[in-house]
Amino acid sequence: MKDTETLSELMPEAANKEIVIEINNLKKSFGTQQVLTDLSLQLNNGENLVILGKSGSGKSVLIKCIVGLLRSDGGTINVFDKEVNKLENKELGELRQKIGFLFQSGALYDSMTVKQNLEFPLRRIRRNLNEKEIAEKINEVLENVGLADALNKMPSQLSGGMRKRISLARTIVVDPLIMLYDEPTTGLDPVTSDEISELINDVQKKYKTSSIIITHDIKCARATANRLIMLADGGVYKEGKLKDFEHLDDPLVKAFFK
Repeated sequence: MKDTETLSELMPEAANKEIVIEINNLKKSFGTQQVLTDLSLQLNNGENLVILGKSGSGKSVLIKCIVGLLRSDGGTINVFDKEVNKLENKELGELRQKIGFLFQSGALYDSMTVKQNLEFPLRRIRRNLNEKEIAEKINEVLENVGLADALNKMPSQLSGGMRKRISLARTIVVDPLIMLYDEPTTGLDPVTSDEISELINDVQKKYKTSSIIITHDIKCARATANRLIMLADGGVYKEGKLKDFEHLDDPLVKAFFK
């Protein structure tokens, strides 16, 4: 690590916090290209952790390793005290049910209505719910993202911002404990980007989530971060609170905080 401080120095209260994700010395390569070389970080219960980095710095690779979509080459990833790389398929599936993943694209099913897109994960994961409870849950999350009137619309009828909101609703409909946001404001206009950042904070408060927010949008980082980590050269370059970054005379940091 470069220019990093220990978690206890950054957050003296951290010793009393529950750690929900702990990553130590993570390594990941694709052929001869080393993407993650020695990455270590922790996500505390209830916090929004923003991860900054240039394109190709390994941000998206990191969260794919966390959920087991990619297998790391070395190091350890512990989520709720379970080492991801050692889990069998059944255990990995159970762990993923506790994690919400908001993709850059939104990844809605274009052939399904909004209602059907939200019903799909509920019926697969929350099998104990009856029809009334399913309808109530769908209405709840749509109201929380401000799109209660979109129930019977098709994704093709929605704007980019509305699609992102519905994707977020589909992610939180199963009450995940951890949220992973992959560039949540990419491709959105400034007003809609601000609305998505506000929704990320609303989800944290209403659903008591612990979140990792991957972004290069400094406005989103400023709006959502309880703590920030900057990646460079395959590892953690700096971590701290927003104030620790904003006035540093460091070229890599200043490239973001202009």
